[in-house]
Amino acid sequence: MKTLFLTSILLIFTIGSVFAQSEDEPYLFVSVTSADEEIQMMAMVLATQSLNQDINVRVLLCGEGGNLSLKEHQSRNFEPAGRSPQDLLKGLISNGVTVEVCGIFLPNREGITTDDLLDGIGAARPPEVAAFINRPNVKLFSY
Repeated sequence: MKTLFLTSILLIFTIGSVFAQSEDEPYLFVSVTSADEEIQMMAMVLATQSLNQDINVRVLLCGEGGNLSLKEHQSRNFEPAGRSPQDLLKGLISNGVTVEVCGIFLPNREGITTDDLLDGIGAARPPEVAAFINRPNVKLFSY
């Protein structure tokens, strides 16, 4: 019985430290609003490089930048990678990065719904985003 009690206490402290640790981990919050493909590509390159350096990344796509989220979106490939901004965005998603469109993006695009978004992209909730970006461990970059 004593062993079970001590094991339970240890488990509670372990779980608590994991949650506390995630609050202190560095985050890069990338907001993309530009329609310029070169700027979009640089945002995705830096987000990818940050992720590769063990920085947690979260991406918000707004305005013309939100078009990156659409399945039908086409953009050119950039050298030297030979990839597009959307290719890098898909890579971020496949690596567990949270990617969202602004909460006002879908309701203000006629004929576009969540079905038109790439798999893994959702609509942001402004109160959650505001709370997230106000954390002291979050760096903000806007492109």
